[in-house]
Amino acid sequence: MTFNQRKAVVTGAGRGIGKAIAEALARHGVKVICVSKSESSCGAVADAIVAAGGAARALAVDVADGAAVAKAAEQLLAEEGKIDILVNNAGITRDGLLARMSEDDWNAVIQTNLTSCFHWTKAIGWPMCRARYGRIVNIASVVGLVGNAGQANYAAAKGGMIAFTKSVAKEFARRNVTANVVAPGFIRTDMTSGLSEDVQKAAQSVIPMQRFGEASDVAALAAFLCSEEAGYITGQVFTVDGGMAM
Repeated sequence: MTFNQRKAVVTGAGRGIGKAIAEALARHGVKVICVSKSESSCGAVADAIVAAGGAARALAVDVADGAAVAKAAEQLLAEEGKIDILVNNAGITRDGLLARMSEDDWNAVIQTNLTSCFHWTKAIGWPMCRARYGRIVNIASVVGLVGNAGQANYAAAKGGMIAFTKSVAKEFARRNVTANVVAPGFIRTDMTSGLSEDVQKAAQSVIPMQRFGEASDVAALAAFLCSEEAGYITGQVFTVDGGMAM
C-alpha cells in the first residue's frame, strides 16, 4: 500500500479498533493524529507510535461537541497544513430494550456515533475537496445493516452512518475524495469482552467462521481504503464479520 507521507485523523484512537487503525497507518508512514475524549488514552497510543518509529500526536476532544470539533479541526489544519485521511471510528453503546431506553441514552449514542461524523467530515472534508485529494473511512457495524434487539440507538446511528457516507461519496467524488464504510461484526475489543460467556457463545453460533475477529482485521481493510491504491473505490460498505451478515 502506498501513502506518500499522508496525514490522518483517527477518532476513537485511544483503544480497540481505533488504536489498531492508528497503528496500522503509522506503520505505513502516515502521520496520525490520535483523537479521543481521554487525553491519557490517546496520548498513550501516540507515544507508543512515536516510540516504535512512527509519527503521531494526540488530540483530546469530545467528538460529540460540534464547536469543539470545529475549533480542533481549524487548529489542526493551521498546524499540519493539510489532513489527507479521516477515519471516523469514535463510538459508544448505551444498550437497552426500546421500551426502557431513555432519551439521554438515545441522544448520547446518536451524537457520539453519528453526529460526530457530520462534524468531522464537514470540518475536514471540504479542505480535502479544495486540495482535490482525500480518503474518508467511517467505521460502522453490521448492526447498522441487520439491526439488533436492545440496540435501537446504536443500529440507528450506524445505519445513519452508512447512508451519510454514501451521500458524502456522491458529493465529494468529483474532487478525488473517496468515502467508504467498514462494518465490523463481533471483534475482540473492550466492548465485546464485557459480554457474558453465554452471550459470546450465542454470538459465535451465528458467525459462519465460529469465532470473533481481531481489531487488526478491521485495521487492515481500513488502511487499504485509506491508501493510494483505493482511489477508485467510493460509497461502498465492507463487512468484516466472519460471514455473519452475508
